[in-house]
Amino acid sequence: MNNNLIVITGPTGVGKTDLSICLADKVYGEIISADSRQIYRYMNIGTAKVEKEHIDKIKHHMIDIVDPNEEFSVADFKRMATGIIDDINSRGKIPLLVGGTGLYINSIVYDIDFTNVASNPKIREHYESILLEKGKQALYDLLIEKDFESAKKLNVNDTKRIIRALEVYDVSKIPMSKQNKNFRKPSTKYNLIMYCLYMDRIKLYERINLRVDRMIKEGLIEEVEELIKMGYKRTLNSMQGIGYKEIADYLDGIITLDEAIELIKKRTRNYAKRQLTWFKRDERYKWIDVDEFTNSMTLCEWIYSDIRKNLDKEGV
Repeated sequence: MNNNLIVITGPTGVGKTDLSICLADKVYGEIISADSRQIYRYMNIGTAKVEKEHIDKIKHHMIDIVDPNEEFSVADFKRMATGIIDDINSRGKIPLLVGGTGLYINSIVYDIDFTNVASNPKIREHYESILLEKGKQALYDLLIEKDFESAKKLNVNDTKRIIRALEVYDVSKIPMSKQNKNFRKPSTKYNLIMYCLYMDRIKLYERINLRVDRMIKEGLIEEVEELIKMGYKRTLNSMQGIGYKEIADYLDGIITLDEAIELIKKRTRNYAKRQLTWFKRDERYKWIDVDEFTNSMTLCEWIYSDIRKNLDKEGV
């Protein structure tokens, strides 16, 4: 049995979802979401989750798997997603890994061992208490002191990964940046076919702006209100995601609604730019200019034809 894996990535708003559903239908496949925010239950509008009608048509995995207050690491993603990919292949179907979270995708397409440093609850509790007592910046400053290379790759708001990096250093006395020295070693486990979608930056930014406006109209404010009513505090990592943080600030009276919307648009545009920079590091991607196709169907047909050629080369 061939271990096939199709990867579809690109910046937020470029059209990955519609393309993946079309392709999955054509190749008799199932979709594994590689989106670090769509893992959370109850967070639907702000994460642009696929609509139920599409989930009913094509099997989707790694969506709505944890509550907003639950811990979920890249190692957890790798463990679960790898099992799902193997299962899909064993049933004679083709797995499609689809999303824009670079760390999630890299955990699958590179040989990265997340198990070499065991977790230490006491150390984690120590750093969690620092976070509560002194705040995110103090925690981040500690990581700068202990593992500057890892700190450069993390945002001050990504407290979960900062704590893990500090934990790894304290347990092993080796910085996480050196633990992951094989981060760029490509995996040979799969017959990988990798695509990265992109489009004219001005057009992409316009799409992002319209998408944010649509989220507001569809009830993003009410979604955040409901999450807070359910007891999910705004300090949770899940609630620090773009869209949720800004609306929470608006609800707390820190900023106006117009300011919140503009911040969401700006931060989403900046995120899209960082995504493209991330994916350019991997030469295995075939870059697809969405603007060269008249519509999503012609794009789907072209990529399907290319996939078929690659699968045929492997004797599938």
